[in-house]
Amino acid sequence: MIRKRLTVNSNNTKGSSNWLILSHCFNMDGRAASQTITDKLPYFIESGINLYVLSAITGKKDGRFFHKQIVSWGPSAFRFDFRHWFANRFERGFLYKTITPLISIILAPLILIEKLIWGFSSQWSWSLPAYFNGLKIIKKNNIDLIYSTGGAWSAHLAAYWLKSKTKVSWIAEIHDPLVQREDKLNFELKTTSKSDEKKKYWLEKKICINANLVWWFTDGALDFAKKRNPNLGVEGNAKGLVIVPGANPPNIEKHINSTKHKFGKYLNISHFGSLTNDRSLIDILQVLPTFFSKYPQAKKFIRFNIFGGYLDTKSSNWISKFAFTENVIEHGRLEFDFYTGLSGREQIAIEMLKSDILLLLHGNTEWCREYIPSKLYDYFWTNRPIWGIIYENPQLAHLLSERNSYVSDVENTNSIFENLKKIYFQWEKKTLPFQNTPPITVKNAVKKIYDEIL
Repeated sequence: MIRKRLTVNSNNTKGSSNWLILSHCFNMDGRAASQTITDKLPYFIESGINLYVLSAITGKKDGRFFHKQIVSWGPSAFRFDFRHWFANRFERGFLYKTITPLISIILAPLILIEKLIWGFSSQWSWSLPAYFNGLKIIKKNNIDLIYSTGGAWSAHLAAYWLKSKTKVSWIAEIHDPLVQREDKLNFELKTTSKSDEKKKYWLEKKICINANLVWWFTDGALDFAKKRNPNLGVEGNAKGLVIVPGANPPNIEKHINSTKHKFGKYLNISHFGSLTNDRSLIDILQVLPTFFSKYPQAKKFIRFNIFGGYLDTKSSNWISKFAFTENVIEHGRLEFDFYTGLSGREQIAIEMLKSDILLLLHGNTEWCREYIPSKLYDYFWTNRPIWGIIYENPQLAHLLSERNSYVSDVENTNSIFENLKKIYFQWEKKTLPFQNTPPITVKNAVKKIYDEIL
């Protein structure tokens, strides 16, 4: 059992637990990798755990506990971190548009050298200052648990080094699958030649051997991790399990009355989060010519709202060739509004509550079997109907189906067409369904962590 190897309080004579949390992305408004850890903090604090947090400079500093923001040592990571740091302090106006490109130009030669020598993803170098700062904190504060979370794999790399050096108990929270497979049989390191992917394979093996406890967010991610690491769960290695992260709603109580859903002139189908060519609106757009040909009146009313980013290249190219530009509206990222005082996350919550349908685009790549978009857990507490277009993920299909959602197979154009038809006519009759299952809370995730380590 994990409890034999993970002994909280072992170094602390005062009887309370001291946890070192390593999270590159922390207190970043609207970022899933940040919310996953920051939403848990009130429960940790309430339990009397003393927190020591190391993060990048990309978010806001937290004054409730020791929180040190450290600068990445590599040029590409510094460029990424600097952009967010600058935007947090000066917004994305003239200064941002002038200074950040200048910094990028100055760093470009160093970034090229970094890519040629190492070939790792940009945030890898944050692991270096995280390790040295973590070592000081462990020695000074009797840390008895290292908690790495990400997101960026640099947090797990730093935690591995710290565990090897100090022997302090280590738990790892893997957000998206660390290893993103390209095909069903991609279990071996020899199947990839990319430096970054090789490093992820190597790091996953180190986590599965050296961590005390490691968890993934989906059944598929754990299953494939076990296939790559058959020693996972064997005595002397890490215990692996699934902990669904859940989500808590932001504090928008004072805005609830003005955000109650009302049927309006348009059927507003809203997507929240980034889009890529592998997670694209194109799968819906391609059915629109046939749908509007059969139901021409619907063209005047259907609106696809894109929040949190912009259209992917495939969708943009498609729209430029067809006369459906009025049916797709890009709202971009919603960040802190200095006029209303609303954070980006609070603004997103309000827009979710106003929407007729919440659209969940899953993607169409092999690793979707191991991945559930984190936005789904925010969707659950809104009680708005959800339309999921998914790929080969029974767990995701079950979560949606048990909540009266519309579920389409991304590879089945007919299922997308039929659900759009159902949604449109139910909207017209004002009979859209409500979710009928409670949301998944962060408190449940924290309880499961406690059950394993305390």
